[in-house]
Amino acid sequence: MGKKALIVADMLRDFMEPQGTLYLGDAARGIIPFVARKIEETRAAGGVVIYVCDAHAPDDKEFKLFAPHAVKGSPGAEIIPELQVRPGDYRVAKTTYSCFRNTNLDAILRGEQVAGVEIVGVCTSICILETVKELFERDMPRLVYREGVADFDPEAHAFALKHMARVLGAEVV
Repeated sequence: MGKKALIVADMLRDFMEPQGTLYLGDAARGIIPFVARKIEETRAAGGVVIYVCDAHAPDDKEFKLFAPHAVKGSPGAEIIPELQVRPGDYRVAKTTYSCFRNTNLDAILRGEQVAGVEIVGVCTSICILETVKELFERDMPRLVYREGVADFDPEAHAFALKHMARVLGAEVV
């Protein structure tokens, strides 16, 4: 029986703080206490906490669609101060919507003998959805906490939650 992992996606200053270039608003701020609690619960149960974080180049192609954000090394790419990376936690830098593409996340999950993944963070309709799709492709059990995810678009958020449950077989609680 393997461990549980908690993926904490993009809880970065550019998304989560009012001065951030892609601030998601009060709904996103509202998930912070829940995310912090899930992180502590995961640690206490001997699980693996994995922060996956945008870390874009200054000329990233994503900036054709979205304002420049989470540029590697910038203050906006920092994890919000309410959530602290601790020894034993992982931090995975990503340059695409998926937490898996061109990262070592798969190796971490295998190395830690993870048997199921729980997911919190932002944005539900982009990075969370793409990560759940990748977990589906790997046949990895996946759970998304409704109270622990947020998006800048309420309709896209609702659609993504339904899609993850109905099409990608995620448990959405």
